[in-house]
Amino acid sequence: MTSVKRGGPLQGVRVIELTKVWAGPYIGKLLAFLGAEVIRIESDGSLDVTRTFGVDDINKAPGFMAVNPQKLSMQIDVKTEAGVGLLMDLLKESDILIENLRPGAAKRLGFGYEQVKAVKPDIICVSMGMHGTEGPLSYQTGYAPCFAALGGLSSLVGYEGGPPAGMNVRYADSTFGAVAAYAAVIALNHRRRTGEGQFVDVSAVESMSSMIGDAIMDYSLNGTVRECDSNKHPEMAPHGVYPCRDGEWLSLAVSEANWPVLLEKMDRQAWRDDSRFANLAARKANEQALNTLIAEWTLSRDAQAVSELLQAAGIAATKSASSVDLISDQHLWARGFYHDVTSGDGESRPILGPGWHMSRGADINAAAPRLGEHNAYVLGEILGLSAEEQEKLGSSGVVR
Repeated sequence: MTSVKRGGPLQGVRVIELTKVWAGPYIGKLLAFLGAEVIRIESDGSLDVTRTFGVDDINKAPGFMAVNPQKLSMQIDVKTEAGVGLLMDLLKESDILIENLRPGAAKRLGFGYEQVKAVKPDIICVSMGMHGTEGPLSYQTGYAPCFAALGGLSSLVGYEGGPPAGMNVRYADSTFGAVAAYAAVIALNHRRRTGEGQFVDVSAVESMSSMIGDAIMDYSLNGTVRECDSNKHPEMAPHGVYPCRDGEWLSLAVSEANWPVLLEKMDRQAWRDDSRFANLAARKANEQALNTLIAEWTLSRDAQAVSELLQAAGIAATKSASSVDLISDQHLWARGFYHDVTSGDGESRPILGPGWHMSRGADINAAAPRLGEHNAYVLGEILGLSAEEQEKLGSSGVVR
């Protein structure tokens, strides 16, 4: 294999990824979508759980394929001295190192920031941890539900008056990964201007807390502890999810300006004279009664038909979509939300694309790699090792 140039703003940037599960691989996915060459470091002895969970074929695992498109796979056993040496040789030819290993593991294994900086002075190291690498809690490790709970998000998710219900299990990972990807790009821009590398220390908990800055400031300034408020919005009523025919649901968010329009489309002009709904303050005070009346109207109607009726009038409304609804949505396909990618063995499948459009974006066409699919490319073309040297690394277990 020769190096594939896919275009995009990060074409020519090489990223070495030593990550597992979701948050770490997600940063690599985003950087790959920007055109970077992202090389995952893996080994038979330390497989990502997303390669193995619930599947027989580690190269066909849905979770792994979803979060690792556009990447290359290189096998290195980094628990061996020779493996760390090989990794260091690769880092000399790279721009960014990403790791989300257990706290302190990278340093103990021999590729902490100072160790890597000694061989590649302008390297950018992105370290991802639950609490970062410093402070009294930096020794702790965790997964997405921990991130959301400790960051404060979970305490705000639930029915009004009830206990926290918790976040979607993937939200914290993908948000954490997006924050880390942003930090990596900023560090890369800094290096281009100054020639200096950086150690980028990203905390999952702090990343989550940044999502609820208004609630944190409300407590800091006013002593207010926010509680679960279901689907309410301080500046909109109605604002929620309403039952429709055949067990479907309609998501609806109505601004003050659109309130008269909603009454017209619902044929409920009489509500204009109802003092309970005269203005936003009145509707907020009588929100439960308002939600009950709207639910009575939606219950006998088709969710898709209602959403189209309201959208045409400029009201934010949509059917709550199932997975089948999402993958069959022609609007999402037309907008480039999905991309068809092809694996190394010629198999094609759809993936979720990036959340942006660029005038000179990267070509997104490669599926997630098979384990060790790009060993020969990395060892031969990047590191310049002969076939005999590559075979020796394989037989000694360094490349496995």
